[in-house]
Amino acid sequence: MKLTFALTAVLAAFAVQTQAQTATPATAPRVPADQITTKKGPLTVQPITHGSVVLTWNGQTIYVDPYGGAEAYAGLAAPDVILITDIHGDHLDTKTLAGLAVGKALMIVPQAVAEKLPAEYKTQARILRNGQQLDTLGMSVSAIPMYNLPEAADAMHPKGRGNGYRLNLGGKNVYISGDTEDTAEMRALKNIDVAFVCMNLPYTMDVQQAAQGVLAFKPGIVYPYHYRGQSGLSDVAAFQKTVRAANKKIDVRLRNWYPAAK
Repeated sequence: MKLTFALTAVLAAFAVQTQAQTATPATAPRVPADQITTKKGPLTVQPITHGSVVLTWNGQTIYVDPYGGAEAYAGLAAPDVILITDIHGDHLDTKTLAGLAVGKALMIVPQAVAEKLPAEYKTQARILRNGQQLDTLGMSVSAIPMYNLPEAADAMHPKGRGNGYRLNLGGKNVYISGDTEDTAEMRALKNIDVAFVCMNLPYTMDVQQAAQGVLAFKPGIVYPYHYRGQSGLSDVAAFQKTVRAANKKIDVRLRNWYPAAK
């Protein structure tokens, strides 16, 4: 009897230990959302991770580059619109898409992304090429070129393949950079109220280059995002300091896009 009890206890302890080793880690707490006033109610900005953000406005939910696993979107409304900027896995993440309720979503994508979408999403895709615009669901979506400098056919992000996006939501202009450097098209942007700007080497641009690009087009609010590179996280505090020193009117909002990072 004692031997049976002891064996049972050992097996139970082993089972608990095995479960602890194989259990899926809990999702990191989500960063609190911001709200920005528009003419048609608040625009809610919910950081997710890396280049992923969820925008909610006028009853519409917009997922930008959904990535990082479907659990990162738990509790959020299903998307009405999905914007995908590029073909790389941190933008076109088919595993994350497969775990989300995307069946009724309009997917706005560049041609290169449309070609790589799984078959079940093909009918939902609307292709926008650089310079094109789509008006839908009360919003306007324009495709902005995103690419590396100097331009080269073998660049990680050649001109014409991917899209940044400019959204008009209730009179507010929102710019999503995607993977880009401070191109002429970025610097020429006008009347941007909210900008999401990348800064991660060697894929896009460094902190100083991003700061100079932002100082050129002068958004009202800028969120540094997509700032994890090969050497870890970029110094977004230095970005904030540089921008503020040159133009105090630009509201640089630092949010933790990597809450699980050690």
